[in-house]
Amino acid sequence: MGTVSAERLATIFVEAADTLVDEFDLLEFLHMLADRANSLVGAAATGLMLTDERGRLQFMAGSDENVRLVELFQLQNDEGPCLEAFHTGRAMINVDLASATDRWPHFAPRAARAGFRSVHAFPLRLRQRVIGALNVFGATTGGNFDDSDVKIMQALADVATIGLMQERTIRRGAVLTEQLQLALNSRIIIEQAKGAIAQVHGVSVDEAFRRIRAYSRNNNRRLTDVAETIVTDLDALPGLIRP
Repeated sequence: MGTVSAERLATIFVEAADTLVDEFDLLEFLHMLADRANSLVGAAATGLMLTDERGRLQFMAGSDENVRLVELFQLQNDEGPCLEAFHTGRAMINVDLASATDRWPHFAPRAARAGFRSVHAFPLRLRQRVIGALNVFGATTGGNFDDSDVKIMQALADVATIGLMQERTIRRGAVLTEQLQLALNSRIIIEQAKGAIAQVHGVSVDEAFRRIRAYSRNNNRRLTDVAETIVTDLDALPGLIRP
């Protein structure tokens, strides 16, 4: 890898870490990461995979269409550098594809036919957790990474991982907040429904709630939906308004 200025490195690392902006776009972020990794080392192509909610790797971004097809082939055949980096949590450096057919009998020839001669793979990891991998393909076998190249690329992958996990946490937190608010709103409606049934039947609030729950179960309807109907259109529930 050629010498990279400290200013350029700082800019790239800030971009990789910046997922807190309101307009954060996950796919744009991943494509930016692939492009920046590609330009840092002058690679032929770069691909990036992330795990889905079931823990399975999915292709997410690549520097061009050629690498997208190779990465999809890697996933379909369940072999290749990204998969190994993901499962082991360790980087794979300076792999000559011409001599990797024993290791990856399907992937290595396919990548070679695509014009690639070497490959490196870096896990996207934070401590013991790995959420994906970054593949860097070379068009020659002579441009091997040295120790400083490896440290920079792994650091970029690590910083991106922190950003991605931060974004996932924020998104998960937003969903939980929304669910909590919905639960609070539902609780208010249920209290109103209990009061309405108690008044109609002249029973205690506890007994009213028991009747609402029984009606919900017997009619296979959500408790919140029944409560909303009681509050907005009680006549639509004859089973609850009859004495």
